[in-house]
Amino acid sequence: MHDALGHDLSLLALRAGALTLAPDLAIDLALRHRPDVAVLDIRMPRLDGLAAAAELRRCGAATGVLMLTTFGEDDYILRALGGGANGFLVKSGEPEELLAGVHAIASGAAYLSPKVAARVVAHLAATGAGGPAGRREAARERVAALTARERDVLALVAAGLSNGRIARRLGVVEGTVKAHVSSILARLEVPNRAAAAVLAHEAGLPAAEPGGAGPAPV
Repeated sequence: MHDALGHDLSLLALRAGALTLAPDLAIDLALRHRPDVAVLDIRMPRLDGLAAAAELRRCGAATGVLMLTTFGEDDYILRALGGGANGFLVKSGEPEELLAGVHAIASGAAYLSPKVAARVVAHLAATGAGGPAGRREAARERVAALTARERDVLALVAAGLSNGRIARRLGVVEGTVKAHVSSILARLEVPNRAAAAVLAHEAGLPAAEPGGAGPAPV
């Protein structure tokens, strides 16, 4: 693990309720202490982060899972998306990005670092059926099937905003946003917000600025 990142992870374990241990220990402690976020290395000996995330979901833990990855692990990232991971960071990233990811997931949002999002989209384009253009068009068709308001919400989900922040941006109550997010996941046939964010990036959905003005009301 990157030394600076490892240092900041230990601080987060004290300040933000995040677990940063070997996956088998993380599972045991997460189930006993129910932290908001578990930070797992996507590839570790004994039990890797993929298996740990899947086990947490199988046990019904509400703990969010933030995966740490290195370059060359794109297949693992895609598997983790299907296994219930809530976000991804590159290990060599800045400490501030780690803080942002932990806080985003703790508040119920998904978090994809820009580097990870770009890599996943590029990997999907290079390996998917029909080539890059075919995958991009298929993603655009799926997103186009959403309502205009759902596309607004999806853009904000992809920007890493929680339901509460999305509600404030759009001037609606949080329950309305939750309903939109549930509908988006069902209609896109994706398991979680992180997978929806990847699809939004792949479709080229116009990015929403996390702190900017919200989309126009519909």
